[in-house]
Amino acid sequence: MASYILKRILAAIGTLLIIMAITFFLMNAIPGNPFLSEKASPQAIELAFKKYGLDKPLIVQFRNYVSNYLHGDLGVSLKMQEGTDVAKILFQQGKFDLSIKLGISALVLAVLIGIPLGCIAAYRRGTWLDGLLRVMTTVGVAIPTFVLATLLLAVLAVQLRWLDPKSGSLTDFRSFIMPVISLSSYYICYVAKLTRTSMLDAINQDYIRTARAKGVKTRVLVLKHALRNSLIPVITYLGPVTAGIITGSFVVESTFQIPGLGKYFVQSVLNRDYPVIMATTVVLSALVIVMNLVVDIAYRLVDPRITLTNREG
Repeated sequence: MASYILKRILAAIGTLLIIMAITFFLMNAIPGNPFLSEKASPQAIELAFKKYGLDKPLIVQFRNYVSNYLHGDLGVSLKMQEGTDVAKILFQQGKFDLSIKLGISALVLAVLIGIPLGCIAAYRRGTWLDGLLRVMTTVGVAIPTFVLATLLLAVLAVQLRWLDPKSGSLTDFRSFIMPVISLSSYYICYVAKLTRTSMLDAINQDYIRTARAKGVKTRVLVLKHALRNSLIPVITYLGPVTAGIITGSFVVESTFQIPGLGKYFVQSVLNRDYPVIMATTVVLSALVIVMNLVVDIAYRLVDPRITLTNREG
């Protein structure tokens, strides 16, 4: 286990370097620069380039980026909060914390509702309940996030006035309701569909028929045997999706005025704020890599027959 984790860490470092290189050179391949929109004189733009090291060859700039990252320096913002450390913007001003709160809440809701719904649909397959749940999950997957978010605002905030449409601080339970439902709806439905498919496959296995013939109770049959063996596809899906959902959704954050990481990342791209783009990309990539490692370890916990050291080849 230890050697496997060490190999994955080394591979993660190499993957991050590749992602940084691709992001950096693609970012700089786009015509223009961060200071054109300010209508500054050529002399002022030249001074700004020298100040932030943008006048150096791209390979030198990239080397400096990597070197600074190794020392924990994410650079400073060029446009959005000029001169402010990117690390401070992302982690000390609450943007990452808000996205973490929103993402984890949506993920927990997706797991707590999606998996039971999938189990119920699989166990009641062919009945009206199974048909109803399949229709509901299909509609839930098909409805865009911004449509659901707008609908919740119109009904719960405007018409019924139960919730505050401008509560984007996520400081109390009521402020979580609409953003979390909007962000988790798709994942709830997709996890339910995935669980149902995996559960049906597990239920049709010989060991389930044998257990049923021996008189094993239905609850034990579903929860202990079938569910455990059908969770691997769900875990595989939840791994990379966790990183994406934690970093927040730009649509949800914009709709409910939540100043999270997702909204800030899109704004940094529009403003060509290179250090912020690089930092948010690295954060998201690191989350994806970490969650994939967690998924591999979770495989072993769910099914002890899986040997991690053999999965590499």
